[in-house]
Amino acid sequence: MQVILLERIAKLGQMGDTVRVRDGYARNFLLPQGKALRANKGNMARFEEQRAQLEARNLERKSEAESVSSKMDGQIQVMIRSAGETGQLYGSVSKRDIADGLTESGFSVSRGQVELNTPIKTIGLHSVLITLHPEVEVTVQINVARSEDEASRQAAGEDLTSPEQDIFEFEEDDEDESEGDDEDGAEDDASDDVAEEEKTA
Repeated sequence: MQVILLERIAKLGQMGDTVRVRDGYARNFLLPQGKALRANKGNMARFEEQRAQLEARNLERKSEAESVSSKMDGQIQVMIRSAGETGQLYGSVSKRDIADGLTESGFSVSRGQVELNTPIKTIGLHSVLITLHPEVEVTVQINVARSEDEASRQAAGEDLTSPEQDIFEFEEDDEDESEGDDEDGAEDDASDDVAEEEKTA
């Protein structure tokens, strides 16, 4: 299906461009969201009549998005989740979780504005892109941790995804040393016995 874009769409084109897209994408997203019109003579004329208004509205929205972007830039969202020793989450952090977290922090963000290909499934710091406007994007940090303390440590640069060093290595070394001491002691005892026998003889 050919459509006329009413705003800039990433990887498709700019406002006013006529592009060909899949029917499902047009019917399920572009048309109902008011982001495009079917490409025909009537809609072309309609677009040209409204172009100035659409461009003015786009500039207004862009300006608002840039204002929000300046406040959101560098924002760190802490997400507390249960995870194993290696940092693998028992659940995940989804687009909705991130959008809800940003909304609770005072930003109006929908999950559709969160650019996340797959849910976050490990603890750590994750950079996530937020599309505030077709021409305005901002990156936020999602700090996924098992506790507030771990979140603070991760923010300071500590990597908590690696398992702790195995303390049994040291215990084994201690045991080896103990065994060595026992063997040395046994040898000394044997030497003393031989010397005693020689004196007796």
